[in-house]
Amino acid sequence: MSKDHSRVSSRIPGFYKMSTAVRLQELSRAVGCSPQDVQALMGSDGNGLSLEVADRMVENVVGVFGLPMGVGVNLKIDGYEHLVPMVVEEPSVVAGLSHGAKFLRGDLGIETETTDPLMIGQVQVLDVPDIERAQQAIAAATPGLLEAANRLDPALVAAGGGAKTIETRVLEPLETGDPLGTMLVIHLVVDVRDAMGANAINTMVEKLAPRIATLTGGRVRLRILSNLADQRLVTARGRIPFETLGKGNPLLGREIAHGIEEASVLAERDPYRAATHNKGIMNGVDAFLVATGQDWRAVEAGAHSYAARNGRYTALSRWRITEDALVGELTLPMAVGTVGGVLRTHPAVQAAIYSVLKVRTADELSRIAASCGLTQNLAALRALATEGIQRGHMGLHARNVAASAGAVGEEIDRLAQDLASQGVFDAAAASAALNRIRCAKPAA
Repeated sequence: MSKDHSRVSSRIPGFYKMSTAVRLQELSRAVGCSPQDVQALMGSDGNGLSLEVADRMVENVVGVFGLPMGVGVNLKIDGYEHLVPMVVEEPSVVAGLSHGAKFLRGDLGIETETTDPLMIGQVQVLDVPDIERAQQAIAAATPGLLEAANRLDPALVAAGGGAKTIETRVLEPLETGDPLGTMLVIHLVVDVRDAMGANAINTMVEKLAPRIATLTGGRVRLRILSNLADQRLVTARGRIPFETLGKGNPLLGREIAHGIEEASVLAERDPYRAATHNKGIMNGVDAFLVATGQDWRAVEAGAHSYAARNGRYTALSRWRITEDALVGELTLPMAVGTVGGVLRTHPAVQAAIYSVLKVRTADELSRIAASCGLTQNLAALRALATEGIQRGHMGLHARNVAASAGAVGEEIDRLAQDLASQGVFDAAAASAALNRIRCAKPAA
């Protein structure tokens, strides 16, 4: 991690109670944002992206769609503090991460490890006359194929990356009605360094395809990156003493830990629960990835594919009780980048990565993303093991209901408190409560 993190504290008590303007001041003070960075995060119209820049990013632009950008606090990863930008529309995600992170601050906080940033490009070969001979031909030609691939991206090679190896896979028909015979799939494994890697890999496999067709005697069809980045993994681990989990009461902490362990085992065994369990993990991961301009859809697809890698969909995380603590571990494929793509154009993304997070490498970014997932998972499971998920979630949802009913300013908080205390969140109840609040106001 960057040495810049040594002066950052992610502990900002009462951050959620501050006004937006004060929060920006506190964020700027904590991480040293320049006025230009603050303006980039806000944007001239409050969304961080001008129409002019948006028009250069995608086709047929007619406007800019805004989503809230929040900051997750209290996150400590490998001994370093992080204030985490998050873009999400769902109430309680930012609050959940900030709350869950408090329990994972002991010692070094969340501890992470990563593999090399290896991504896979696939070449599909059909109508191969002799599969075994084709595999032998590819193996013999591998050094030349790798050299040809690396000539296409000398900058990547100079940075220590590039095409590293070639693997072959034989895929047989799955069932009687399968319309195709045996096919050969070539995997080009590329170290993409600090890039997400899609463009580099797609270029390589497309250029190698004619040579592969000649070597195999088959017909090449698809030539494209795989989003199952199972050779580019990040693992996050956290340990929470029972006393910490029980907020000073170790017996309560042990009871909560048992509830979390039981919920974890259900998700490990049952795909119906695993889907919701993993969605909660990705709440934290995706919100962070959107804020940092990543291809969150690629990471999401890779995560769920990885969860089913053994032929059965299961939980991405695992929580277990030890002698005096609850221990959690999460492993994810993580294809992220700190160069290229939207990072070149979106000012709010640039400010989020380089000014707020102060990260420079994809490795750092992946560690934070996985830590967000583990923390979000803990927050959700702890809520389920104690008061239930709806209490906190609906309390935050009440603010949306209040605003929809027409409340403004201080009325929003007061109406939200009334709705939450009653446990009623429908529009009619909100309108009636708002009328009561306004009628009770003293005449000006």
